Amino acid sequence: MKSATEYLFFEVPKRMDFVHITPQVQDIVTKSGIKEGLCLVNAMHITASVFINDNESGLHEDYKRWLEQLAPHAPIERYQHNRTGEDNGDAHHKRQIMGREVVVAITDGQLHLGTWERIFYGEFDGRRRKRVLVKVIGE
Repeated sequence: MKSATEYLFFEVPKRMDFVHITPQVQDIVTKSGIKEGLCLVNAMHITASVFINDNESGLHEDYKRWLEQLAPHAPIERYQHNRTGEDNGDAHHKRQIMGREVVVAITDGQLHLGTWERIFYGEFDGRRRKRVLVKVIGE
Protein backbone atom coordinates (compact mmCIF):
# COMPACT_ATOMS: atom_id res chain seq x y z
CA MET A 1 0.00 0.00 0.00
CA LYS A 2 1.17 3.53 -0.81
CA SER A 3 0.39 6.76 0.98
CA ALA A 4 0.84 10.46 0.35
CA THR A 5 0.42 13.38 2.72
CA GLU A 6 0.08 17.03 1.79
CA TYR A 7 -1.34 20.17 3.36
CA LEU A 8 -3.54 22.93 2.01
CA PHE A 9 -3.25 26.33 3.67
CA PHE A 10 -5.97 28.95 3.94
CA GLU A 11 -6.22 32.46 5.30
CA VAL A 12 -9.89 33.34 4.90
CA PRO A 13 -10.44 37.12 5.24
CA LYS A 14 -13.95 36.74 6.71
CA ARG A 15 -14.79 35.37 10.14
CA MET A 16 -17.04 32.71 8.52
CA ASP A 17 -16.86 31.48 4.95
CA PHE A 18 -16.65 28.35 2.81
CA VAL A 19 -13.93 27.53 0.27
CA HIS A 20 -14.45 24.97 -2.51
CA ILE A 21 -11.38 22.71 -2.38
CA THR A 22 -12.32 19.73 -4.59
CA PRO A 23 -9.87 20.69 -7.39
CA GLN A 24 -6.92 21.01 -4.97
CA VAL A 25 -7.76 17.67 -3.33
CA GLN A 26 -8.07 15.98 -6.73
CA ASP A 27 -4.67 17.42 -7.72
CA ILE A 28 -3.13 15.79 -4.62
CA VAL A 29 -4.80 12.46 -5.45
CA THR A 30 -3.51 12.65 -9.04
CA LYS A 31 0.00 13.55 -7.89
CA SER A 32 0.00 10.60 -5.45
CA GLY A 33 -0.41 8.11 -8.31
CA ILE A 34 -2.88 6.12 -6.22
CA LYS A 35 -5.63 4.65 -8.39
CA GLU A 36 -7.73 2.77 -5.82
CA GLY A 37 -7.97 3.78 -2.19
CA LEU A 38 -9.19 6.44 0.19
CA CYS A 39 -8.59 10.14 0.66
CA LEU A 40 -8.90 11.76 4.10
CA VAL A 41 -9.38 15.54 4.15
CA ASN A 42 -9.11 16.88 7.69
CA ALA A 43 -9.32 20.39 9.14
CA MET A 44 -6.38 20.68 11.52
CA HIS A 45 -7.95 23.47 13.58
CA ILE A 46 -10.75 23.30 16.13
CA THR A 47 -12.58 26.28 14.63
CA ALA A 48 -12.58 25.00 11.05
CA SER A 49 -14.37 22.22 9.19
CA VAL A 50 -14.25 20.06 6.11
CA PHE A 51 -17.55 18.86 4.68
CA ILE A 52 -19.20 17.65 1.48
CA ASN A 53 -22.22 19.27 -0.09
CA ASP A 54 -23.48 21.06 -3.19
CA ASN A 55 -21.45 23.95 -4.65
CA GLU A 56 -24.41 26.33 -4.72
CA SER A 57 -24.04 29.87 -3.33
CA GLY A 58 -27.61 30.08 -2.01
CA LEU A 59 -27.09 26.91 0.02
CA HIS A 60 -23.85 28.32 1.42
CA GLU A 61 -25.61 31.51 2.51
CA ASP A 62 -28.36 29.38 4.08
CA TYR A 63 -25.71 27.45 6.02
CA LYS A 64 -24.10 30.66 7.29
CA ARG A 65 -27.44 32.05 8.44
CA TRP A 66 -28.45 28.73 10.06
CA LEU A 67 -25.11 28.35 11.86
CA GLU A 68 -25.28 31.92 13.14
CA GLN A 69 -28.78 31.25 14.48
CA LEU A 70 -27.61 28.07 16.23
CA ALA A 71 -24.40 29.55 17.66
CA PRO A 72 -24.38 33.33 17.34
CA HIS A 73 -21.03 35.07 17.66
CA ALA A 74 -22.35 37.87 19.86
CA PRO A 75 -22.74 38.57 22.62
CA ILE A 76 -19.45 36.85 23.27
CA GLU A 77 -20.18 36.67 27.01
CA ARG A 78 -22.70 33.87 26.35
CA TYR A 79 -19.84 31.36 26.01
CA GLN A 80 -17.87 30.12 29.02
CA HIS A 81 -14.94 29.51 26.64
CA ASN A 82 -14.68 33.22 25.93
CA ARG A 83 -13.95 33.91 29.59
CA THR A 84 -10.43 32.68 28.85
CA GLY A 85 -9.84 35.79 26.73
CA GLU A 86 -10.99 34.20 23.45
CA ASP A 87 -13.91 35.44 21.37
CA ASN A 88 -14.47 32.28 19.31
CA GLY A 89 -16.76 30.10 21.45
CA ASP A 90 -19.29 30.17 18.62
CA ALA A 91 -16.68 28.92 16.12
CA HIS A 92 -16.08 25.76 18.17
CA HIS A 93 -19.83 25.00 18.11
CA LYS A 94 -20.10 25.65 14.37
CA ARG A 95 -17.18 23.33 13.69
CA GLN A 96 -18.80 20.61 15.78
CA ILE A 97 -21.97 20.86 13.71
CA MET A 98 -20.24 20.89 10.30
CA GLY A 99 -17.69 18.18 11.09
CA ARG A 100 -13.98 17.70 11.25
CA GLU A 101 -13.18 15.67 8.14
CA VAL A 102 -14.37 13.68 5.17
CA VAL A 103 -13.17 10.43 3.66
CA VAL A 104 -13.72 9.94 -0.06
CA ALA A 105 -13.15 6.78 -2.08
CA ILE A 106 -10.68 6.93 -4.95
CA THR A 107 -11.65 4.97 -8.04
CA ASP A 108 -9.44 4.88 -11.13
CA GLY A 109 -7.43 7.81 -9.75
CA GLN A 110 -10.45 10.07 -9.27
CA LEU A 111 -12.33 11.21 -6.19
CA HIS A 112 -15.48 9.09 -6.22
CA LEU A 113 -18.07 11.79 -5.47
CA GLY A 114 -21.79 11.87 -6.17
CA THR A 115 -23.12 14.03 -9.00
CA TRP A 116 -23.37 17.25 -7.01
CA GLU A 117 -20.97 16.45 -4.18
CA ARG A 118 -18.02 18.78 -3.67
CA ILE A 119 -15.51 19.18 -0.83
CA PHE A 120 -15.41 22.41 1.18
CA TYR A 121 -13.25 23.99 3.82
CA GLY A 122 -15.43 25.75 6.38
CA GLU A 123 -13.91 28.64 8.32
CA PHE A 124 -15.59 29.89 11.50
CA ASP A 125 -12.83 31.98 13.09
CA GLY A 126 -11.01 33.38 10.07
CA ARG A 127 -8.43 36.03 9.35
CA ARG A 128 -5.44 33.86 10.21
CA ARG A 129 -3.55 31.05 8.48
CA LYS A 130 -4.87 27.52 8.96
CA ARG A 131 -4.14 24.16 7.38
CA VAL A 132 -5.98 21.14 6.07
CA LEU A 133 -4.43 17.67 5.97
CA VAL A 134 -4.94 15.60 2.82
CA LYS A 135 -3.89 11.96 3.29
CA VAL A 136 -4.21 9.52 0.39
CA ILE A 137 -3.79 5.77 0.90
CA GLY A 138 -4.19 2.85 -1.49
CA GLU A 139 -2.66 1.16 -4.49
